[in-house]
Amino acid sequence: MAAEITEEFVWQNIPRRPRDSHKGTFGSVLAVAGSAFYRGAALLAAEGALRTGAGIVTLASVEPVVSAAAARLPECCLCPCRAGAEGGISPENVPLLRRQKATVLLLGPGLGGTAQSAARAAETQALVQQLLPGFAGSAVLDADGLNAAARLLAEGGAFPHPAGELIVTPHPGEMARLTGLSAAQINADREGTALRYAQAWNAVVVLKGARTVVAAPDGRVRVNHTGNPGLSRGGSGDVLAGMTAALLACRLPAYEAAACAVYLHGAAADRAAVVHGEYGMLPHDILPELGRMFAEHQR
Repeated sequence: MAAEITEEFVWQNIPRRPRDSHKGTFGSVLAVAGSAFYRGAALLAAEGALRTGAGIVTLASVEPVVSAAAARLPECCLCPCRAGAEGGISPENVPLLRRQKATVLLLGPGLGGTAQSAARAAETQALVQQLLPGFAGSAVLDADGLNAAARLLAEGGAFPHPAGELIVTPHPGEMARLTGLSAAQINADREGTALRYAQAWNAVVVLKGARTVVAAPDGRVRVNHTGNPGLSRGGSGDVLAGMTAALLACRLPAYEAAACAVYLHGAAADRAAVVHGEYGMLPHDILPELGRMFAEHQR
């Protein structure tokens, strides 16, 4: 039975900020996210990263998403991208995206895929194929980024990997597409499945769901006990992806960054449920509760 992610583990791994620190101390996240269909996903991911301590967050997206971010998140840097199929980010933006200076790449929230069209799915696949292997830092791959990686694997390719560490954040449906297993098979052995593919892909696997599993390629595995059914709605995973990327940018190793983000995301959701109820709480309600938790622990 895997160990649980504990509150003590989290605050041991998230240090207090040095008094002489500056924005460069806490890294920079480039979030390649959002499309005409999923504008909110990009904003939730970017705010998740901002609220979890990243020094600089740059959102690269199409104009409607960038305009919404400028109004809602003045702290977020913006990289406007040319639109492709169904209002998604065109692969012709890859040279522009490669020029953005960032220590962590967050790729996937709201990019769109087969739910929009084959052309949208192909463009998302091209972004994953071209951006991840050329990235010098560490990366978080989420949502439609994972579905694109699944298609690459199905075509016989290797799992795309940055120069640094990689964190992947599938729910059981995405994990099924990545592995060819059924969701039932995955849920019958969540810890074993996460660990096996963490080793196969040389990535930290965050297998989401009730009692999310975090597994590392070196065999470490922990299970999370925070969180509640109020997280069962669109947008929750986007916040988690941004939080995870921010802790990577703050120089936590990938396994610790993923485990701490998962715990804090669930714990903030538990606090949000006390205020709004599991039916009434929304993913953005997590963010103020997260801030209060940081404050209570002098972080």
